[in-house]
Amino acid sequence: MANISVRAEVDYEVQVGGDWKIFLDNILALHKKILLIAPSFIVEAASLQAITRAGNLFLFVTPDGEAQKDFLTLERIWTLLGREEFGRTDAIVAIGGGATTDLGGFAAATWLRGIAWYAIPTTLAGMVDASVGGKTGINTSAGKNLVGSFYSPRAVCADISWLNSLSDRDFSAGLAEVIKVGYIRDLSILEILQSAEGISGARAAALQLVSKSVAVKSSVVSADFKEGRLREILNFGHTLGHALEKSSAYSLRHGEAVSVGLHFAALLSESELELSGEVTLQLRSLLAKFGLPVGVEQGSYDFEELLSLMKGDKKSRDGQIRFIGVKSPGEPGWIDSATPELLRACYEKILQ
Repeated sequence: MANISVRAEVDYEVQVGGDWKIFLDNILALHKKILLIAPSFIVEAASLQAITRAGNLFLFVTPDGEAQKDFLTLERIWTLLGREEFGRTDAIVAIGGGATTDLGGFAAATWLRGIAWYAIPTTLAGMVDASVGGKTGINTSAGKNLVGSFYSPRAVCADISWLNSLSDRDFSAGLAEVIKVGYIRDLSILEILQSAEGISGARAAALQLVSKSVAVKSSVVSADFKEGRLREILNFGHTLGHALEKSSAYSLRHGEAVSVGLHFAALLSESELELSGEVTLQLRSLLAKFGLPVGVEQGSYDFEELLSLMKGDKKSRDGQIRFIGVKSPGEPGWIDSATPELLRACYEKILQ
């Protein structure tokens, strides 16, 4: 097990390889009342309904996936917290993927202007990205993650055993975030994945991959908690990725959309950051190795709609879409002046 420290408005540790049940038991000793927030399949898999009979544990069952990150679900959580008279010394524990930790963290941030919360991520993407860094929030009709707050958990437990229950599709989707981290900062991650024998090899290296990815994210968010500039590098692949997610009505997994966004951002980087075309081919090959999409079907998305959604990205300034690219593996760069013509040209290169 590795304990990785994160410095923020509240310093905390991420336990990589810890036992989530022991982690939860330790939390129970710290608070009078605790609300567990989890999707139905996690409730069933972990028998959460049974353990809430302890007396001070309450359970809120969310819809699955991105459907839970909306105002109506959040309001139902607030109603439960009010009915059960949750106070400032009580806490929320979010158990699930990135959507669940985003929702649980935002509920905690907004109840009584902030109560304690803890994250038990159960997906690869949740472990390496969503649960670490204190970004919490919900989606709206305007776009993904546009309503939220920076609000850190008190602790995170990434129990690797949860990954055994993930389908290959869901595990691969999480690998997109791992690959992203490799290209912006830690080349050893890319070496592990390049030598892995497909998804089974990546699964065998999960503890190492999660530890390295969390270490990178910890160092970035500890230096720039509220995304002044440095933290933006974690958005490599996400500008187009979020637009694709929204436009697909979230039928694409987050990691699948980010995978396409990574390829697109690499193509932009060739033009704007002098990235070698060989690196783009290497990135594309690595994504494809794990069954991740690197393009979209002709006619499946409207480019003008995607362009509009990207203009609403939180990195945009004065209507100018901004991207994170790479100058070379391990060296990210900012793309602040890509023209609509260039964006369209790069988009046409990812059409299949």
